[in-house]
Amino acid sequence: MLNILKSGFFTTVQDTGRFGYRDKGVPVAGVMDSFSTSKVNTLLENDEKCAVLEITMTGPKLEFEEDTYIVLGGAEMSVTLNDIALENYKVYKVKSGDILSYGKLEKGFRAYLGIKDGFNTELVLGSRSFFKPITNKDSIKKMPDLPYATCKQFNPKISELKVDSVLDKSVLEVYKGPEYKLLTDNQLGKLFYREFSVANENNRMAYQLNETIEENKVSMLTSATLPGTVQLTPSGKLIVLMKDGQTTGGYPRILQLSDMAMSILAQKRSGDHIKFKLK
Repeated sequence: MLNILKSGFFTTVQDTGRFGYRDKGVPVAGVMDSFSTSKVNTLLENDEKCAVLEITMTGPKLEFEEDTYIVLGGAEMSVTLNDIALENYKVYKVKSGDILSYGKLEKGFRAYLGIKDGFNTELVLGSRSFFKPITNKDSIKKMPDLPYATCKQFNPKISELKVDSVLDKSVLEVYKGPEYKLLTDNQLGKLFYREFSVANENNRMAYQLNETIEENKVSMLTSATLPGTVQLTPSGKLIVLMKDGQTTGGYPRILQLSDMAMSILAQKRSGDHIKFKLK
């Protein structure tokens, strides 16, 4: 077990997501930054679906009850194991009684903690990802511990990686959405030739952007949406749906973020700037 001494601001268990239930209104959920978590699980030689901890803004304090191996990734935070500083994308052995402590956020927004063979929380509809309406848990805040398998000996093929981090990137590559053709020349100009800043309203459900592109007077039937769908509201504001976003919506779907763009945006916080670029 992993004893939760402090939970941090918003720490959840996430895997690659919950698929096959969108027709019933169940979001995909899963890790917001799939690029970083794939590197974490690769170093641990885990299956890509292994669950990790997603740590938002401020991190937890954790005590290991069993020997295992861990890898950190995503946002850059000051992290110590028994008061010794750790680095991202490097395999570390931990022993029973070791204390992992998260400190100051240096860069990015979401950090990840991977563990050998993943966290073994309950599978719900084929996924361990927290999503309160389905799992009755929205974070580890009220949980005393988290299960994981003991691993006393592991000889990784690669013990560390130099990763081309998404933290410094700001260009989001996108595809044309189903209602892209409804955009005027003026809207297109503003969409692709200006920077947008992340609004205070940003979370696992959606990111809103501060700047508008022009009022949208198009009415349409509610239609299917995906993580990464960019919706245009009547006021001209843009909303980017994220991993816990709704499965349908009534606003024009003008763009669709690539997987990499989703990871880049997931590491942005209020006031950070991004630009859109067509693939």
